[in-house]
Amino acid sequence: MITIIHGSDLHFGKPHDPAASETFLETIHELAPDLLVLSGDFTQRAKVREYEAARAWLDRLPDIPTVVTPGNHDVPLYRVWERLSRPFENYHRWIHPELDVVTSVPGITAVSLNSAAPRRAIVNGRIDRHQIEFAREAFLRADPADLKVVVAHHHLAPAPDYEGDKPLPGAREILDAFEAMGVDMVMGGHLHRAYIGNSLDVYPGEDRSRGVIIVQSGTTTSRRGRARERAKTTFNLIRVQDDRVEVVHHMHFVEAGGFAPFSVHAFPRAPRLFFPELSEAETSEGLAGSRP
Repeated sequence: MITIIHGSDLHFGKPHDPAASETFLETIHELAPDLLVLSGDFTQRAKVREYEAARAWLDRLPDIPTVVTPGNHDVPLYRVWERLSRPFENYHRWIHPELDVVTSVPGITAVSLNSAAPRRAIVNGRIDRHQIEFAREAFLRADPADLKVVVAHHHLAPAPDYEGDKPLPGAREILDAFEAMGVDMVMGGHLHRAYIGNSLDVYPGEDRSRGVIIVQSGTTTSRRGRARERAKTTFNLIRVQDDRVEVVHHMHFVEAGGFAPFSVHAFPRAPRLFFPELSEAETSEGLAGSRP
């Protein structure tokens, strides 16, 4: 089994929650995942002191492969000239020297794509055609047995709640391209609340076969949670097995003294389209395991 921890929207700066940040760091050390994914918005206003704090926190992580990608808050908003001329300068200095990155660990190929577009979309993002080709080439080079994962900050499917956020422009076509190249899972943040489902939830059709697993993280270390996660911090624990991908959504509870499982989601792993019929014992065990 391969394990992935997925957090997002750390927001070092005014909204950052130091207590949640410390608890999340302790949780990462305790769970010792094979891969860590942090899907953007490391800072609140892309200031040097915020990046310094984010870098100091990152330096305390265990020595594990880590996937990062910038968010819209990681580029200047009010420093307009800087946003137009050198928007990723601080991100490159403090977080990562590249924007689109391929990360491989045994059993997983993850492609992180920069969806922040500071010259075109201050809040919402963009993924361009050349980035789609970058992902396609990376997955063609990957081991065919690998779980294929795309990480981008902005969401490709809206969360099914009343807030109605618009997804990244061209999301339907982007997801179709990902499905055609065999992507198993897309991970992101930006919404400040979790959404765990499948692209068929929002883009159904007879021409779409199994869809793509959608895993959105809420804000993991800030006070900017929204909708049902208002003022809450969350992250996802993903377990990759031969026949399934299981996503355990964790939320911080005072009663638990830290993060605890809140919901469990399981998806058949490609090329499987469905789970085989479960025995009564397996069903009872699964229901017991799904309780918070």
